[in-house]
Amino acid sequence: MIQRIQSIYLFLAAFISGGLVFFVSFFSYNEMEASNVISLLENDRFLIKSIGIGFFLSSFISFLSIFLFKKRQNQFVLGRLNILINFYLLGVLIYESLKVSGGASVSEKGIGIYLPIIIVVLLVMANKSIKMDENLVKSVDRLR
Repeated sequence: MIQRIQSIYLFLAAFISGGLVFFVSFFSYNEMEASNVISLLENDRFLIKSIGIGFFLSSFISFLSIFLFKKRQNQFVLGRLNILINFYLLGVLIYESLKVSGGASVSEKGIGIYLPIIIVVLLVMANKSIKMDENLVKSVDRLR
């Protein structure tokens, strides 16, 4: 059902990956000013664009899996897929942040690089709760 704890975890993951990314800074350096996800989507490089697309895809999958409460296996699989997407985002963000030089006054590394870690933690907790619900339903079916 919608009032389960995994729905709260999934909603928080959807909110962070779909709403909070508009307000946090990722990185900026000489040839690219990337202060939020909108400026990432306007960039010419596909790797940079994939960051914005990945966050929106992660938000959509989290929001979609909230309403799949009757199909717990599909909800669990979408959670794992979402975790993989966020690991991809984390890898790309770390790769791009390593290209930013730390000593120059024009470069800046933002807090948005750590958002996929928070999202992964929320998704792992949601998947754990989904698995507990599935085990509970299976144990009740055994008693019948």
